[in-house]
Amino acid sequence: MFTVNSSIRLLAALAVATLCSPAVEARGNPEAGATKAAVCTACHGPNGNSVNPEWPNLAGQSAAYITEQLTIFRAGHRNNAVMWPMAIALTDEDIADLAAYFSRQTPNGLEADAATYKAGEALYRGGDRARNIPSCKACHGPVGLGATSAAYPALRAQHSVYTVKQLLDYQNEQRYRNVNTGEPTKSRNGHMMATIAKRLTEEDMRNLASYIQGLR
Repeated sequence: MFTVNSSIRLLAALAVATLCSPAVEARGNPEAGATKAAVCTACHGPNGNSVNPEWPNLAGQSAAYITEQLTIFRAGHRNNAVMWPMAIALTDEDIADLAAYFSRQTPNGLEADAATYKAGEALYRGGDRARNIPSCKACHGPVGLGATSAAYPALRAQHSVYTVKQLLDYQNEQRYRNVNTGEPTKSRNGHMMATIAKRLTEEDMRNLASYIQGLR
C-alpha cells in the first residue's frame, strides 16, 4: 500500500536527486525566442501572461518544463488539439529559444479567491495524511517556483480555471494521450500527478487552484 509516509519518503528521495543533479539551464536564445513567441501571444498573452483563464500563463515557467511539454506536444503525446498543430513545426532550436524566452518573463496573474484559498493553502503546504495526499510544496516549492532540474513546473500565478482543468485531466488520465490513437502516453512526472489527483475531490481542486492563482 502506498501510504503518506512512503509518499513522503519518495518525494524526499526525489528532492535529494534533484539537488544532487546538475541544474538544467535554458540553452536557447531568449532574444530569438521573443521573436518566435509572437504567434504564441494570441493565446498566452504578451510576455506569456494569458488574459484567457482557460489558457495557461507561461511567464516564469521553467525552461526545462516548457521544453518537455513542447516536445510532447510536437510528438502528439499530449491530448490537446490546439497545441499539437502549433508545435509540430517547431525545431529543437525553436523549442529551446521559446523556453529561454518565457522562463525569463515575470508572471502577473490574478488574486486568490478569499473564500477558498485558505483551505487550498493548507492542502498545498501540508497535504492530507488521512487521504495519503502529500504536500504540493514538496515538488512545486513553498511559493510555487517548481524545481528546474526535475522538471517540476512552476505553479505561481497560474489561472485557477486552467489548474482545475489540468487536475481533472490528470485524475481522468486524459492529459497524456496520443492525439491520433487516444492511447495513453507518458511524461516525466505525469504518473505521480495522476496518482495524487485521483485522491483529490473537486472541492480540493478548486481550493488549491485558488491558492495557486494568488501565489507570487
